[in-house]
Amino acid sequence: MIDRTILLEDLRALLGELEDDLRDRGDAEPELEAPLKAAHAAALEAGRTAEPYATFREGELTQAAAAWILAMVFVRFLEDNHLIPEPLLAGEGKVLRGAQERHTSWFRTHPTDSDRDYLLAVLREVAGLPALRDLLDETKNPLFKLGLSADGATKLLQFWQAIDPSTGKLLRSFVDPALDTRFLGDLYQDLSEATRKRYALLQTPLFVEEFILDRTLEPAILEFGFKEVRLIDPTCGSGHFLLGAFHRLLRRWKEAEPGVSVRTLVQRCFDQVAGVDINPFAVAIAKFRLLIAAVSSCGIKQLAEAPGFRLRLATGDSLLHGARVSGEVTGLQRELLGEETLRYVYDTEDAELLREILAPGHYHAVVGNPPYITPKDKALNEAYREQFGACHMKYSLGVPFTQRFFDLCKKGEGHESAGFVGLITANSFMKREFGKKLIETYIPKWDITHVIDTSGAYIPGHGTPTVILFARHRPPYATTIRAVMGIRGEPSTPEDPAKGLVWSSIIQLLDRAGEQNEFISVTDAPRKNFEKHPWSIGGGGAAELKERLEESCSGRLNSLTSAIGISSVTGEDDLYMFSGVAELKRLGIEDSIPL
Repeated sequence: MIDRTILLEDLRALLGELEDDLRDRGDAEPELEAPLKAAHAAALEAGRTAEPYATFREGELTQAAAAWILAMVFVRFLEDNHLIPEPLLAGEGKVLRGAQERHTSWFRTHPTDSDRDYLLAVLREVAGLPALRDLLDETKNPLFKLGLSADGATKLLQFWQAIDPSTGKLLRSFVDPALDTRFLGDLYQDLSEATRKRYALLQTPLFVEEFILDRTLEPAILEFGFKEVRLIDPTCGSGHFLLGAFHRLLRRWKEAEPGVSVRTLVQRCFDQVAGVDINPFAVAIAKFRLLIAAVSSCGIKQLAEAPGFRLRLATGDSLLHGARVSGEVTGLQRELLGEETLRYVYDTEDAELLREILAPGHYHAVVGNPPYITPKDKALNEAYREQFGACHMKYSLGVPFTQRFFDLCKKGEGHESAGFVGLITANSFMKREFGKKLIETYIPKWDITHVIDTSGAYIPGHGTPTVILFARHRPPYATTIRAVMGIRGEPSTPEDPAKGLVWSSIIQLLDRAGEQNEFISVTDAPRKNFEKHPWSIGGGGAAELKERLEESCSGRLNSLTSAIGISSVTGEDDLYMFSGVAELKRLGIEDSIPL
């Protein structure tokens, strides 16, 4: 069985070693790095990045090292669970010996090659299976562009064949009769610390994903029918929302058409579910997880028997690719986009599929957990700002993604046939100045139905206070919004986060306006309260107190001053830091300035 904690710890160490190996090989063989330098120069010229080459290079090295590791993980999972007929890398007992004999035999016919060539041959053999062809596409997968050294490949192979000296058994086994791939979500989030920070990687816990799908996909199915409904997660990560949607839809197809081949029904579900992520190895994990779910659902015992399922998953930037809604295109977007195509597309991005997937107004349910970080790359920061009117000041990516979610959602004609939006996002936009335009310009156009304060709930990995928004893409309908307001956080870390006291209170009381316990209060608040910045969703009367104070005050602070907060940032700490008067005199600074 897979020990997630130990596997993650071991793979993180291995990732660092492979990054070093790729970096050293690039330094020693500059011609291998020439395509990378050309890609950076083209991206720089096209405005896709403003990063210096050194930073860009490190990101690419990490992606390539992660791609090598994940490809091996996929193969090991397949061979340990007998989804491929012969051992290729490792296995228990006789299986391991079989893999080692295969390795020896291969070198008899390829005596001048290295373990890098052997591993590439293994991956190409696996990629020959129709079900895996897209996952190991040589034109897209980073591992085929940045190859390990011969020694690096040997180290990678030996890692999988390592034996536990205390038991004599294989150190890392992937045997799992249930074919559970959730461990890959841990790899997605925590394999690389640098990548986690760069992309704000954060998997959505199962109980949160189920809650959001209950309030978006399920009502969409009731309104539009399960055969017609389409769902997208434009920040899909390792695919939690997509897997949940797939299983819900497949269950309904099986019930409605029991005589139809499950393989046919699986493909219908894949045609209804779409996902995009900017991180290539996140998309690789999501594809593999959906593929294993399909194989398991169809009762397929050998991957060679599986068809080439078509998955609507693409690597790319959801904020740049695809058409925008009418009236939102700006000057910079027209410069960056021509007939919905970016002037420069990274070779890991699926440009054509992205144009198809990111079609405005195409989806009945749009769900996700967008990144909470501020875009650090100056070129991307400006590109997002130009394309999404809600971007304001030092904005969080949650702001443009909120707009993007509504872009993709089916817009209702009047109050009919509107799609459903559900997202969990950082609550910073509610309070900080960068959220002002989103709240006062855009949210009044949308039918926000629920604002749920989840900052007090224990959600693993979510150190940032969050809020869940539910909405329909239509003009506001009711004069009130159901608000779940926080009173008190978890008194201690719950053993099972899904049964935490705050989260349980949200589940139990959400549909009961006027109810309150020691953790939350639920109310139907006037919509006008959510059309001005900032929001106050403190429970237990806090929001009402704030409203009373504002109604009774004689004026606001901004009427007494022209500026509040930071007035200047020099970026030069040395200007303020001196060791004493003697140092100032040595620098020729007078002790007084004549007026």
